[in-house]
Amino acid sequence: MSLKRAKRHNTLLCGTALRMAALAIGLSPVAAMADPQAVPAAPSDSAPDAAKGDREIIVTGTRITASGFKAPTPTTILDATSLAANAQPNVFTTIAQLPSLQGSTGTQVNTFSTSSGQQGLSSFSLRGVGAIRTLTLLDGQRVVGANVTGVPDISLFPQLLLQRVDVVNGGASASYGSDAVGGVVNFITDAHFKGLKGNVQGGITTYGDDAQYQVQLAGGTSFLQDRLHVVGSVEYSNEAGIGGGNFGIGLANGRDWFAQTTQINRGVLNDGSPQYIVRDLAQSISFTKYGLITAGPLQGIAFDARGNPFQFQYGSGGVPQHDKAGTVAGCYPGYCLGGDLSGNVDTGRSLQSSIERLNTYGRVGFELDNRNEIYLTVNIGKVNTHNQPVNGMNKPGLTIQCANPFVPALVQNACTNAGIASFVFGTSNAALGNTQVYTERRQYRFVLGGKGAFTLAGKDWKYDIYGEHGTNYSDVDVRNILLTQRFNQAIDAITLNGAIVCRDPVARANGCQPLNILGGQPSAAALAYVVPQYGPYQRTRQTQDVASISFSGSPVELWAGPLSIAFGGEFRHEFYRVAADPYGAGFANTPGGGNYPVDPVLVAGGNNWYAGNYKNGGGAYSVKEGFFEANLPVINSDAMGHASVNGAVRVTNYSTSGTVTAWKVGGTWDLPIDGLRLRGVTSRDVRAPNLSEMFAAPVTTTLPNFFDPFHNTTTLVIQSVVGNPNLKPEIARNTTFGVALANPSWMPGLNISFDYYKLKLNGVISSISANDMVQYCYQNVLPQTCNSFNLNNPAGGNYINVQPFNLASIRTEGFDIEASYRWRNPLGLPGNFTLRALATHVINYITDTGLPGTIPIDSAGSNLGNTPHWKWLAVQSYDNDKFSLMVQERWFSDGTFANNYVVCNPGSCPVSTANNPTIDQNFMAGAFYLDMGGSVNITKGITAYFKVDNLTNRTPARNYIFNNPALYDQIGRVFRAGVRFKY
Repeated sequence: MSLKRAKRHNTLLCGTALRMAALAIGLSPVAAMADPQAVPAAPSDSAPDAAKGDREIIVTGTRITASGFKAPTPTTILDATSLAANAQPNVFTTIAQLPSLQGSTGTQVNTFSTSSGQQGLSSFSLRGVGAIRTLTLLDGQRVVGANVTGVPDISLFPQLLLQRVDVVNGGASASYGSDAVGGVVNFITDAHFKGLKGNVQGGITTYGDDAQYQVQLAGGTSFLQDRLHVVGSVEYSNEAGIGGGNFGIGLANGRDWFAQTTQINRGVLNDGSPQYIVRDLAQSISFTKYGLITAGPLQGIAFDARGNPFQFQYGSGGVPQHDKAGTVAGCYPGYCLGGDLSGNVDTGRSLQSSIERLNTYGRVGFELDNRNEIYLTVNIGKVNTHNQPVNGMNKPGLTIQCANPFVPALVQNACTNAGIASFVFGTSNAALGNTQVYTERRQYRFVLGGKGAFTLAGKDWKYDIYGEHGTNYSDVDVRNILLTQRFNQAIDAITLNGAIVCRDPVARANGCQPLNILGGQPSAAALAYVVPQYGPYQRTRQTQDVASISFSGSPVELWAGPLSIAFGGEFRHEFYRVAADPYGAGFANTPGGGNYPVDPVLVAGGNNWYAGNYKNGGGAYSVKEGFFEANLPVINSDAMGHASVNGAVRVTNYSTSGTVTAWKVGGTWDLPIDGLRLRGVTSRDVRAPNLSEMFAAPVTTTLPNFFDPFHNTTTLVIQSVVGNPNLKPEIARNTTFGVALANPSWMPGLNISFDYYKLKLNGVISSISANDMVQYCYQNVLPQTCNSFNLNNPAGGNYINVQPFNLASIRTEGFDIEASYRWRNPLGLPGNFTLRALATHVINYITDTGLPGTIPIDSAGSNLGNTPHWKWLAVQSYDNDKFSLMVQERWFSDGTFANNYVVCNPGSCPVSTANNPTIDQNFMAGAFYLDMGGSVNITKGITAYFKVDNLTNRTPARNYIFNNPALYDQIGRVFRAGVRFKY
């Protein structure tokens, strides 16, 4: 980018205060750090909410748009140049690298999941409080959820037409409504783009997998004397993902860092040794790849792929004791170390889900005059993802009859000699194949609106009015998964009239085919019976309808400047409906049954699949709200500087939970010290319960021996996991204050900020177990649980509805540090050299379940969670008119598995408790990643570029079972290259 062009695109809006350096330089992924108003924008690219030639930018930190206002809430801004320079196939990845974004999901997260529906879902989490507490907007407007939790999928957003992304690090509910507890991420599109631009990119890992390619094209023009503006884009991206490895300890394509590290519970609390120990190469003693007899006289006999018996090699020098408990001397409870690891299944999890994105976007705007515009936007997109949750389908604790004709004669003879008729058996079911999960999300979003300005009583006012309708269809299909009841019937085989058949005559009459699970050679007929071609499915439809209007202006000129205000109202309606297959949801709940034949072997009420037992459900709620925000200048002098106070209030009525109020009070003070600013804000923020929490599709299971304290007996209970329509909004208190030094005259181009934050969230929605619900009611410590069960009908009507309550709380505090320095023409060279860094330090992150007998847990620094103590991002870049180079570092600090563990050595351990269990090691190394990129301007409009992520191929710590894909890079070195053009 030329210096002339950079200057034009980085015009600052804040007068003399805090003039920051031009921000859209080089390949830095961070375009602005200290000042939320330092937003690059060309007049021709701004919406006509003011007269042409005097355009202003709406910064997400506030609804106030008057010239000269500076928001008190720290806001990080990434411009289009920075987003493109990071060369990611999804801008979500670039944004998620910001240190304040902790716990965001993506294609590396939820890959182990079969039923969540969140595989491949890209959603942001600020301050580690979760995606459901981070509000994500498109052009300042809400987006229909891509999951029943209400969070949108960033993969469905238009990306090539992005002008910038604002990340508000702090509560913003008073300005933008529910969910903005951790903050706001706002995607701003270039509404008046003119010309044609495109991008073609490809990439691959150093292991030869996750092949990716992307094609993007966007164009815009105007008609009718520049009054009719038309822009549009189409984007296609495909990432192949990284599938699971083989059984055992081999990850995909030669990755060698998996060690089957396992936290083993010794089950002893007070012998002076730690209760938990962490060991590599852990081998389960309850199953093998093709089957293992796990207890009794024949314990230790395993089977190979052909069904031949052999003596299993236990690790640790383990010796089976041939007792009913399945004890193996010399091993730990449940595990040996080393030996035959071929049956371990954890390497089968996809390291990264595949993802295919197709996104189209269009906007038509017509300027009624040079101050007012009406517009229509259409965003239609589709995302397909695929993952493998794990290898095989573990089935420990099976009972196999010795007379089963599939049992080899050698083993049958051993049964006779031992005087037993059956044995206990466990298998990974490798012969049945691996489960595959496919998700598809389709979004249809339409917005009709108008924005602009008018004059009233001699004052200029701005308005923004729009209506939005969005629909998202989410389909989940699971393939290659067994039906539990059919499996149980098929493995119980007998010989009848010289043929091997299923024992149960009802099962035989309904197509049961005998299954040989002693080895790896089941018949095709048995496979088709146990693992049918049709699998579990879920079909979800979500809709969102919004009507919004807001005004802003400066009605009064006061002693220190104009009083600026904004006010407005909004109506929103959220709805969802989900339908599932009859084998999971139950035939009574699924009229017609589709292609799923009725089978009396299966449970009519559902829950027949090994996993993926989806249910039917639905719900809706409406929201009415109004807000008012004001900015009052209080100081405006050379001697005292410039200061203003900002306040906002929002009153919201939910059809389900009543009325709640959010507010904020803050201010900024530009001191009479060159470039120095103080800022702070405190706010009351809210998050309303989402559709899933209130109206979750019920999941029903049977608890056959549930202890009833009211009648002092055990009983059969039907447990249903359901939503709770009586939930109340979560209430948060956010406080942020800091200091910023921006572009001082004694060092032009220097920007530094420090902001402390503290967030306390009460009434956090969380669930408790069926047993705890009954016990807490019985003890009268949580009477609100008493209405969730009935244990007075032992004849079959006892039930417990496990549902969420507003019980828990979260408290976190820390600080953000942001800095940048831009050096023009370094050492006399043409171009710009830029240094930038962002860091977040989490002092504490304390969660209190609110349940009796528990203690608050501080998870700051737990690298199994989302909040390491330190996380930073640093960039160094150089650019001129011909080329650019960039180096980027990403780092987070060492941590623990969990902070409540007590680390001790054998012989010195205190008594292990539920709140403070003892463990022999509690260290989880941090990670440092180095990235590098660059570009060459081939012609004025064509640029070739490259990017290498994780240049040193840094692998996660070997304790894989504790690895956290939300923090650690599981992919390894990635090469990307492409060509961009713009005319």
